[in-house]
Amino acid sequence: MAEAADFQGTTPSPARRWLRRSGALLAGAPLLAGLLQLPAGAATQTSARDASGAGSVSVALDSLSPSAPTDGDTLTVSGTVTNNGKQPVTGAHVGLRVGPEISTRSGIDDIARSSDNVQGASGPEVGGKYAEKFAKLTPGVAEHFSISVPVDKLDLGGDGIYQFAVALSGQTTAQPWVQTLGVQRTFLPWQAEGADTKTKTTFLWPLVSTVHLTAETGPNDQQTPVFLNDDLAKEISPGGRLDEMLTLGEGLDVTWVLDPDLIASVDAMARSYKIKNEDGTTTVGTHQAVAKRWLDELQKAVTDQEVVALPFADPDLASLAHNGTGVTGSLNHLNEATDVAATTVRTVLHVTPATDFAWPVDGAVDPSIVKVATSAGADKVIVRSDSLQETGGLPYTPSAARPIGGGTTAVVADARLSTAFQGDLTTASSSTLAVQRFLAQSLALNAQSDKQRSIVVAPQRMPTTSQAQAMADALSALQSGNWSQTQKLSAAAKAKPDPGATTRLPSASAYPSALRRQELPRSAFEQIARTQDTLGNFKVILTNDARVVTPFGRAMNRDMSTSWRGRASAAEDFRSSVENHLGELTRQVELIDKSDTKLSGRSATIPVTVRNNLVQGVQHLVLRLTSTSPNRLKIGDYAFDEQPITVSGGHSQTVKFTTTAKANGQATVVAQLYTQDGQKYGDPVSFDVKVTEFTATVMLVIGGGFLLLVLAGFRMYTQRKRAARRAEENGPDDEPGEADEEPENPESPAARLTEESGTDARAGDPQQPSDPTPDTAVESTDPSATGERVDR
Repeated sequence: MAEAADFQGTTPSPARRWLRRSGALLAGAPLLAGLLQLPAGAATQTSARDASGAGSVSVALDSLSPSAPTDGDTLTVSGTVTNNGKQPVTGAHVGLRVGPEISTRSGIDDIARSSDNVQGASGPEVGGKYAEKFAKLTPGVAEHFSISVPVDKLDLGGDGIYQFAVALSGQTTAQPWVQTLGVQRTFLPWQAEGADTKTKTTFLWPLVSTVHLTAETGPNDQQTPVFLNDDLAKEISPGGRLDEMLTLGEGLDVTWVLDPDLIASVDAMARSYKIKNEDGTTTVGTHQAVAKRWLDELQKAVTDQEVVALPFADPDLASLAHNGTGVTGSLNHLNEATDVAATTVRTVLHVTPATDFAWPVDGAVDPSIVKVATSAGADKVIVRSDSLQETGGLPYTPSAARPIGGGTTAVVADARLSTAFQGDLTTASSSTLAVQRFLAQSLALNAQSDKQRSIVVAPQRMPTTSQAQAMADALSALQSGNWSQTQKLSAAAKAKPDPGATTRLPSASAYPSALRRQELPRSAFEQIARTQDTLGNFKVILTNDARVVTPFGRAMNRDMSTSWRGRASAAEDFRSSVENHLGELTRQVELIDKSDTKLSGRSATIPVTVRNNLVQGVQHLVLRLTSTSPNRLKIGDYAFDEQPITVSGGHSQTVKFTTTAKANGQATVVAQLYTQDGQKYGDPVSFDVKVTEFTATVMLVIGGGFLLLVLAGFRMYTQRKRAARRAEENGPDDEPGEADEEPENPESPAARLTEESGTDARAGDPQQPSDPTPDTAVESTDPSATGERVDR
């Protein structure tokens, strides 16, 4: 206003400008003070909201019993509250709150995702004496609570699923008013009386483990098995994962899903066995009693129960479909694994399992996986509903059975129920929440329709001990509840399909990328194929091929196991150990190296030795000796010759080949073993033969010398005859004079040859070169050296 009063075009004086500025400062001082104070207050309120939204006190719901109450029950809730803030909480109390009914399965999912958010609605508190008070909650200290309340005090309405919360209220010095500082929401299934229509529920109870047995066995008649480690003994010992699975499953009405490899491994452990050490040595196993006890308990548990046997070692169907079908022989291993499954379970457990079910990992399928699964005789494939998703707009969850063409039935497991027990359930609170969510989803599914449906639950293949305990708790509550009844898997597969249910398989591109990254690569199946080729050549020469075919056949099944997912390095090590051990065994039947040989004369024999360090005999082998220079040295009548070979276990055999020299010089000879079908066996052995055949000049000299010997002998004969006639003519009294005898000429060639040879004329026959001394015995009867390898 002062500035407005100034005349336009003039400049205010310095005094007037100072007065105006001072007045403005005085007038704005209160406003400035307010502005300076506003951020602090706003920050305090924001901090309070953040603390409230985050839940400064954590609430753990450790138990809720019964999980699915009915009329007349008393609900007991227990757990702990922990002050995670920096200030003590005073005037605190834990109360129970019942929220509105949840009508959809997706609504259950939404609440589960924000179960500890204090900002969400939790419903009114039950109030009264059904609360527990705490005068003070010290930061970082957990306080236990337990509240029991009759169900009729919860004011539940009709049958359904209700949101149920445990909340802690209190105040702090920073927030001096009573407010909710922590909450834990869960679900309360309420079915007061038996439902008009009950869902038929099939729960798969899997007994599956990782690979434990190697391809190695002992040299004795029992072929003592060798284990990778002692982990299996830990799993089946009291408190172990598999022991808990067995103990918990005994009291439940479930369909047992077994990996025959696990059953065979425990059965092997029940007898003499060894554990392989990191340095390659072995240690004698000592858990036979544990294995026998576990098998006995399992046999009792599965008696009169439905048992499904997976193919031996639970082969990875998806890996085989995506990466293995292009490798020759891969599908044959799946067929063998299926064929041996029923025999293994029946032999050990004395029950006959179903073998017509295939279970791809996580129930994820595409057309190629289904094709591979059914190629081995399985006409029912266990799929999960998040893979075979509904597109028909059904207002309810359809029954599990779906015809997908070609006489194949997809048995679709419910994804929400099947995945309810995944993740970390080691705490009592996480386990309790998983159980309540499972029951809520089951009841919500039943309430979707008055039509009775068959539902299948296929949990993870290898649940942890805590996951198995939560599964058992949920299943016990479900089987004692009022809305579900148990059903066998075979019955679920035969149930009448819903007409509107999806039967179209997802495309290969829809297969989850996370699962695809865990698959066995093509190189794995190529390595298995190499091992199979080696085994095929090896078994035909053995007198008892079962000692090798059985352990290595099962080892190749284990090469393809689903349990290798996520363990690529361990899988590669196992495959290599199988291949290398088989190579070591095949090399126990070998040709002994030969040094270079000299051959004098027109013909001679060459000995070659085959050594067998196996504990069993070999047969159906052919040893071929080939001359690379047949114009200089012939083997038999041609460039090569061959002879059949049979060698006892731990012995050697030497065979001789006739050779003929055609010219002087050096010839390379190659010895090679073959199977009877013409396949090379083992490495060849090469050696040089130096031929020193007699030349024509030498033969002429020898012939001339021989002729001189003959002539000299003839002359001596004629001289003696003449001397005899003269003696007859002179009479008996006449002594022949020395002059009458004609002495032999000491310089004659015949005399010299006789003198030089040191023999008389009758030994003048031409000498034949003898066969060279064999470098090995015809057959050694000595026992094999210690440390000999075993052929299994």
